[in-house]
Amino acid sequence: MTLRAYSWATWIAVPFVYLFLRWRGRHGKEDPHRLPERLGYSRHTRPDGQLIWLHAASVGECLSVLPLISRLLQDEAQRHILITSGTVTSAQILAGRLPARAIHHYVPVDLPHTVGRFLDHWRPDAAIWVESEFWPNLMRITAARRIPMALVNARISPRSYRRWQRFSKTFRALMSGFSVIVPRDRQIADYLAVLDIPQSEHVADLKLAAETLPADAQTLQPLLNTIQSRPVWLAASTHAGEEEGAVKLHLGLRQSFPDLITIIVPRHAARGDEIAAMAAGAELSVARYSAGQTPGPDTAIFLGDTMGQMGLFYRLSQICFIGGSLVPHGGQNPLEPARLSRAILHGPHIDNFAVIYPALAQCGGARKVADWAALEGALADLLRGDDAAAMGAAAQSYAEAAGEGVLDQVCAALQPLLVRGL
Repeated sequence: MTLRAYSWATWIAVPFVYLFLRWRGRHGKEDPHRLPERLGYSRHTRPDGQLIWLHAASVGECLSVLPLISRLLQDEAQRHILITSGTVTSAQILAGRLPARAIHHYVPVDLPHTVGRFLDHWRPDAAIWVESEFWPNLMRITAARRIPMALVNARISPRSYRRWQRFSKTFRALMSGFSVIVPRDRQIADYLAVLDIPQSEHVADLKLAAETLPADAQTLQPLLNTIQSRPVWLAASTHAGEEEGAVKLHLGLRQSFPDLITIIVPRHAARGDEIAAMAAGAELSVARYSAGQTPGPDTAIFLGDTMGQMGLFYRLSQICFIGGSLVPHGGQNPLEPARLSRAILHGPHIDNFAVIYPALAQCGGARKVADWAALEGALADLLRGDDAAAMGAAAQSYAEAAGEGVLDQVCAALQPLLVRGL
């Protein structure tokens, strides 16, 4: 489909989009109190001075740009930041972590009139996209208004790369609005070069410079007190199929570790009921964080079925399995536990972090397992030995070293965009 055909198709889809938004609101996927923002309306007045607009898809991308937001605001006292995202969870997390002079707004749905309404109100002096959240109308209309645009942490999956090779003309037209493109790694830079997309001389991954996930000390300490010296491991950011695997692993591991606690934190907290029922069906005692429960002496599974609390759960276990990697999802972010000095285990599906996982393994901070049987063996080794602390220290050293200079590179690439409106 050409970009022109897409634009016409979105006009035809207008009534269906409105119905879809209402359906999402009823199912908790939209904030009903802020639904007008999805239609381009705003509850905020545009601040005076320069306004830089950043667009990030969801939680991971939003967290990755927090240090960049802080740097941009620190560098210029008259600068304000508008950050848009599309998920309720990202809005909830940003509400407690955005600095002064930064505003969150839901991204408008990709209809020409809603995009126009959004841009009429905010009049950004520059726009910065994060990773691969491409909405054709949003990009095309922003570029048509001569608003300087950049793409940072540019990411293209191998699958998307093969698809864009077949539609290279459309892809070049879509990307033509960006005056600055910063790939997140050399593989992406090579993809862009083959697709004939001009890019910055800088290559930088903002996830390397992200902040350490926070945790409330008054919440953390009581949980540590209840777990005490019991053996514990964490299955973090799991996807469908991985929770069932974690429950089965617990049943096997408890033969050697009778007082074992398995912490499961699903990628999508809404699946908490399903996971709790699964564990109960295996006759395992479950404590659910969402219900205000803490692990008791007989608790086998501690279920972290809330959002925005990964910093808390990572601090409860020295040993972490990172989800999305034993199912074909591409793997979740290993740098979050690495910054907290956690030993990292992961499966073979790591396309989302294809550079970082091998680097962590090379320095001794992470270990790849081929399947569930291999994960059970690796967990048993770490639970009974002293290697977990050494792995965690190696992972932390890598994360700290890898993040040095990243913000400097990104800001240097963005400098031509940052002069407008000052």
